[in-house]
Amino acid sequence: MVSQIKSFLFLFIVLVLSKTVISARKPSKSQSKPCKNFVLYYHDIMFGVDDVQNATSAAVTNPPGLGNFKFGKLVIFDDPVTIDKNYQSEPVARAQGFYFYDMKNDYNAWFSYTLVFNSTQHKGTLNIMGADLMMEKTRDLSVVGGTGDFFMSRGIVTFETDTFEGAKYFRVKMDIKLYECY
Repeated sequence: MVSQIKSFLFLFIVLVLSKTVISARKPSKSQSKPCKNFVLYYHDIMFGVDDVQNATSAAVTNPPGLGNFKFGKLVIFDDPVTIDKNYQSEPVARAQGFYFYDMKNDYNAWFSYTLVFNSTQHKGTLNIMGADLMMEKTRDLSVVGGTGDFFMSRGIVTFETDTFEGAKYFRVKMDIKLYECY
């Protein structure tokens, strides 16, 4: 009787574990179409000697001189995000985070930031990170989470440089596609 109970328990555990393993191996299919999709514009004004009032970002390290592509430069930002290209438009969010230049033989940066929404349309945050391969026309960064209206969101943000005025000002079009919305 004890051996039958042990055999039954063993078989039961094997069946439960095998079902778990099988379902764990089976990848869940992501939606082919995004559950949310919108376009925003990220505006960055680098701090200079004479523009304390207007600056939205500042370099906290200078490049160490390893090449001609700002390798090692770290920039912290609190940038306005608008629904159109106009910097003077009412911001719908703030992009708060940092980027650093991480390639010695070309321009490339790695971004990590949070879009903080506090408007009538959206409340909450989206967390974004990834490589900005600046020489490409478009580049994709990952949406790795969110809060509020974007609770646990996952998706892709496609960067496209819209305007670049040297190190002083740039504007990036962000095409945000969320594939996991709760």
